[in-house]
Amino acid sequence: MGRKGSELEPTRWGSLILLLMGLVSFSVVYIFMSSVLSPPSSSSSASSRIGSVDGSYENDGENSEFEQSGGGGVVEGFRACKKMCTGNDGPCLCDSWVFCGNKEACGEKFGECWLKKQKDVLAPDKQEAGNKNMWTSGLVFGRGEGIVGLQTEYGTLHIKLLPDCSPHSVAYILELLALRHCAGCHFYRAESRGRYWDANGNHIKDSSFGPPFALIQGTLDAQGLPFNKIQTEHCPTIRRGSVAWVGSGPEFFISLANHEEWKKSYTVFGLVLPEDMVIAEKIAQLPTKPDAWNNINVSVLEQTVPLKIQRAKISSSDLNLNAD
Repeated sequence: MGRKGSELEPTRWGSLILLLMGLVSFSVVYIFMSSVLSPPSSSSSASSRIGSVDGSYENDGENSEFEQSGGGGVVEGFRACKKMCTGNDGPCLCDSWVFCGNKEACGEKFGECWLKKQKDVLAPDKQEAGNKNMWTSGLVFGRGEGIVGLQTEYGTLHIKLLPDCSPHSVAYILELLALRHCAGCHFYRAESRGRYWDANGNHIKDSSFGPPFALIQGTLDAQGLPFNKIQTEHCPTIRRGSVAWVGSGPEFFISLANHEEWKKSYTVFGLVLPEDMVIAEKIAQLPTKPDAWNNINVSVLEQTVPLKIQRAKISSSDLNLNAD
């Protein structure tokens, strides 16, 4: 027998209450994650065509040399490019691709995908952005390629960039590299692993998740280079060695631990090579003073650590390739 309407009311109200509780919980987690890392306000190239690709991709008109979000054709172009990489530590035969996915703008070229080899993969040819540009493109770094250095007085942190999941972020880093200086860039926060994470970055069972939060944090807001907020990009979760933006940048951090509890709250655009994590750990041990950001206790460096971005001065044979 069906129940009367009045008998159904508690069930309806119960479902509504559970939904509201879920939304409140999500909001609390989001606010907390934002608070943890947010301080208070204050040339020509060779190319080869790989043919047309099935599937459409509607260009949003905001192309950059590194953009690759969108339809199946773009993904297929990226995969085809990756397949041309040689060996485990050699350079790629192809290190960039372009795809024409706007049916109206491309006309007969719709679906065409081209693989290219840049003369300098860290200073790639750039296409003009805007509504008139019908091409979408991206970069591919082979093992031992796409590595930049964050130079500090304590040593250089070599970082493998991740254009496959964070193209817009990598584009900005390459702009900094071309600037040949990073005036204003520095680390200002340092927190060790404490008693909560082991030397491999694994969380110790039943211990706190911080503070300290096992990271060093800084800014990549360089003088002379206007910064535009970077959109959230789909990247892996935070683990030891991850380099990620705080929000939309230019504040960033390097994690000293595996933070599965943060899930995918931050855009990861690079990974510090394992052999250089000792430098990050050294910075994390520098003298600090306590501070509170949005009611979260943090440790701020007594003296900031200036940094600048440079090309990697080591060969692929010298790298620990497990970082790739």
